[in-house]
Formats: sequence, structure tokens, C-alpha cells
Amino acid sequence: MSLFSSLQVSASGMEAQRARAELLVENMANAETTRTPEGGPYRRKDVVFSSDAQESPFSAAFQNELATGVRVSTVVTDDSAPQLRYMPGHPDADANGYVAFPNLNPAEEMVNLMNAQRSYEANVSAMAAVKDMINHSIDIMR
Repeated sequence: MSLFSSLQVSASGMEAQRARAELLVENMANAETTRTPEGGPYRRKDVVFSSDAQESPFSAAFQNELATGVRVSTVVTDDSAPQLRYMPGHPDADANGYVAFPNLNPAEEMVNLMNAQRSYEANVSAMAAVKDMINHSIDIMR
């Protein structure tokens, strides 16, 4: 794998983690949403990653060598039953006084967000290391 392909792989990882972080923040923002345009409470969303061949603009110079990166293949919606809370005065309460809230744990979402942040930072560090290797290679060739 060339150094340029390594940059492509890290960039794809950063893009995938950014998409994951956006969904996690959306989940946290809607933790108390009881009514959506689709009807019912908000449903937790998460991404599914899959491998993706990364073609570098320099791949022709390196015998069409392809590296494997990552991409978001789908966004899945949690189909689990909502949490029911007894709140008879709430406008979305059913006949028994229960309100359906999203089935998500804000603490778990925060841990997942920290994981996405650290994965993003790891890709930034990998890109910085590749950049340093390229700079050292150029210095050696002078």
C-alpha cells in the first residue's frame, strides 16, 4: 500500500465517523421527542459500516493498487418498543395516561459519541504520521 492510499483510507474513516457522530448527536437531541412526522416517538438511529475500496488519484502510478477503507453502508432505525412513562397531563398521553418516549439511553449515546471522536482522532493521527513520512522522504531525496 502506498502512502497516498493510506491517506485515502484514513480520510474514509474520518468521513464515516463524522456521519456516525451526526446520528449520535441527533439521537441525543431527540431523547425526549414523543411526536414525529411519521407518528409516535423518535426512533434511535445508528450507522452500519462496510469496507470500501479506496482508489487513489495516484493508483495508476502504483500498478492500480487499491486499499480498503470504510464507508457508511446503511442507517438502521431501532424498532424496539418505546419506553412508556405515566404522565396523564401530557398532550401525547394515551387513554391510560402513558406517554411513549424514545427507547434510548443518553449515557450510552454519549459513550458511543466519545468512541466516534476517538476513532476520528486516530485517523487524524494516522494521516499526520503519513504526512511526516512523505516529508521525510522528500528531505532524503534532496
